Amino acid sequence: MDVEPGLCRDCGAHLTEAPIKYCPSCTSPRLLRHPDLLTLSIAHVDCDAFYASVEKRDDPSLLDKPVIIGGGKRGVVSTCCYIARMHGVHSAMPMFQALRACPDAIVIRPNMAKYQAVGYEVRDLMSEVTPLVEPISIDEAYLDLEHLLTQESESPAFALIHLAKRLEKELGITASIGLGPNKFLAKLASDLDKPRGFSLIGSNEARSFLAPMSATKIWGVGPALTRRLAEAGINKIGQLQTRGEDELVTRFGSIGRRLARFSIGEDARSVGTRSIRKSVSAETTFEHDLAAFFEIEQALQGLCKRVSERLRRANMAGNAIVLKLKTSDFKLRTRTASLSFPTQRANLLYETGATLLTRELDGKTKFRLIGIGVTRLTDTLDADPPDMLDSS
Repeated sequence: MDVEPGLCRDCGAHLTEAPIKYCPSCTSPRLLRHPDLLTLSIAHVDCDAFYASVEKRDDPSLLDKPVIIGGGKRGVVSTCCYIARMHGVHSAMPMFQALRACPDAIVIRPNMAKYQAVGYEVRDLMSEVTPLVEPISIDEAYLDLEHLLTQESESPAFALIHLAKRLEKELGITASIGLGPNKFLAKLASDLDKPRGFSLIGSNEARSFLAPMSATKIWGVGPALTRRLAEAGINKIGQLQTRGEDELVTRFGSIGRRLARFSIGEDARSVGTRSIRKSVSAETTFEHDLAAFFEIEQALQGLCKRVSERLRRANMAGNAIVLKLKTSDFKLRTRTASLSFPTQRANLLYETGATLLTRELDGKTKFRLIGIGVTRLTDTLDADPPDMLDSS
């Protein structure tokens, strides 16, 4: 009997033995098996409880506490962590109801600037996996990894496992991943096993998998269409599968074609890159709080090289450099320096960043995080004039 291909979600090891409970390389129980594991290439990556995760990352005292991101007592819940969800709290719930359900919750007002900055860092890591990234929101995107299907050493699934590990290690957040033959099935898969999930839905299983699901799971089916479907006796996707496409188009108009095709797992939409990037950055959190330049210098150099590489891959350059620091008591500092010409050179990023950093060091203040980035992005036409020595 053929053994289903498998991967360890913690170390990435290929599993060649019959079904086992633990990875033979690292003993992790987080194993991934599926007959189409090595042939599916469309992914949906969704960060878990993103706003709350960023707040917990920045303040470890919140890790084991229920956290709600939202307004005052008369506001609503923007999002919440999974601990709060276990008490029945959910997005868009009135705050007074949320606090009644979870009176011990810690309420934090949204810091959209911070979340946006982390969102760009997430996007940068995604872009290192594939240039075909279609952002859906600040914390989720579709990825097309078809180019990896021809790689013997790295399948799309393997690359996604590595991406999830980098999100956790470098940004301190987790994500759930869905992998499928198209965007619709990939999105459904990413919701199956949150948080830190990785699920797959293949074409061969799509029809039976979708049949018991509510018709509202189909992209574009909102409240109005849900009512119209109910009037036609359709509540489940399986009921759509029994109707012909012509019948659905006649009754519901052009969206009937989507209903017919999505109900059997067909989705012809491609992954598109629609957003305009505003910045490129990288950051790292130190294992121990640091105060001296010589302690921080090496990390800054590495980050500058990483940002330079990302700029080159994107064929972009930046007119301003931004230094980000977080003190040991979690206070954020950002310092910006404008340049006389756009750059993508690692050494210029480092020189400017080091100057900004030196101004913040007093020998007493300790820092737990450093980041470097470029903004006011442009193409490379006027970047790094030829009379400037490029030693990067």
